[in-house]
Order: sequence, then structure tokens, then C-alpha cells
Amino acid sequence: MTILLIEDDQDDTILFFEAVRDFDPTIKFVAVPDAIEALSYLKDINNHLPDFIFLDLRMPGMTGEQCLRELKKDPRLAPVPVIVYTTSKDVNESILLTNLGAAHFMSKPVSPEEVYYMVSFVLGEKWTSSSSK
Repeated sequence: MTILLIEDDQDDTILFFEAVRDFDPTIKFVAVPDAIEALSYLKDINNHLPDFIFLDLRMPGMTGEQCLRELKKDPRLAPVPVIVYTTSKDVNESILLTNLGAAHFMSKPVSPEEVYYMVSFVLGEKWTSSSSK
């Protein structure tokens, strides 16, 4: 299994990586600091597609919402579940992003234990092709 994290905050990236490693050390983990680099990585056919994409919303340049729209327009990338991973707790934003194709909308936890719980919740779910929009 491979996870792509699109996150511009290095501390959040480290915390997330540690939680993934604690959940399952065999999971491959790729992190990119912004949406533009993520799209470049994902559109390179030499890179294997991740099983999950965790996407921050608030990034410089292209926002997470713009990135999600681009991901869901691409037939090759659209089936990959995108979990919005953000500081936002805005319900209307959550509804919008879910309607755009996000599989989950999760507010960023602050403690390692909360990050571990969130990762284990998402990765422990039964995913089918109908789980992603």
C-alpha cells in the first residue's frame, strides 16, 4: 500500500509519517509540499499511483480544493480515494469537497495519538471502487 501526502507543513508531515509507520511499517509513504508538485508526480506514468491521497487544503499556490478538482477530472487519478486533511472545521466546506469527490474530510489532529487514530480509521476501512467518487 502507498499513501501520498500533499502537505506544506513539515511538522505535520513528520507527525503523519510517524502515525502511518506506527500503524503499519510496510506502508510506502510519499510526501510532496504542494499541489502543483503532487499533480506532476501523479501524472508521471513512471510513478505508481498511491492507494490513498491525503490532501491539505491551505497551501500556497494551488489550493487543495483546486487540486481535488484536477484529480477528479483525470480518469486515471479519479478513482484514488482523496482524504482532505486540514485545519478547517467548516461544515459547508466539508460538504462542497465531498460533493467534488473527496472520500473523507478530516480536521488535522494535534497529538500523535489522534493522528494514529485517524490514519488507522481511514486505512482500516473496507474500500471498494464505489467508495470513491
